[in-house]
Amino acid sequence: MHFPIETLVLAFTLSFARQPATQAPTAPSAAPAVLRVAGNVATPLTLSANELKSLPRKTLKVLNPHENKEETYEGVPVQELLRKAGAPQNGKLRGSALATYVLAEAADGYSVLYSLAELDTDFQDSDVIVADTMDGAPLGEKQGPFKIIAPHDKRPARWIRMLKSLTVVSVAPPKP
Repeated sequence: MHFPIETLVLAFTLSFARQPATQAPTAPSAAPAVLRVAGNVATPLTLSANELKSLPRKTLKVLNPHENKEETYEGVPVQELLRKAGAPQNGKLRGSALATYVLAEAADGYSVLYSLAELDTDFQDSDVIVADTMDGAPLGEKQGPFKIIAPHDKRPARWIRMLKSLTVVSVAPPKP
């Protein structure tokens, strides 16, 4: 059976016209950057990058010992985040509250500890911040979106990159 070419072209065109439109698959969108502050706090927080930018900020110039160069970080003092979450601070940081620590966790599984007192300016000038920019630009994929900078540590082992959460934990005294 033979059909004229015009009939075949028309049939072919009509068959595609009746097909539902298909869309190219889209890549999954990256999860929005958030920082969680939880644990033994009055008000657990989940802060977006924009919400973090709206909080009181601090700028630190530090020497990166790995590259032996000065870097300028900007971010929110950890003490401010803990205050906003309702962790004990200032005059309320006494007695059993002094046996409280902050567990900082990164997306790659790395974690570090800070005592609550070392993050409180009533105890010492810690200047520990959650940075979201370095040298005026957002942190790169391997560093951010958030990074803890602890400028007074002699080694940057607690400068935790890809920070995802801060968890306040109270240590119970051992039972006699």
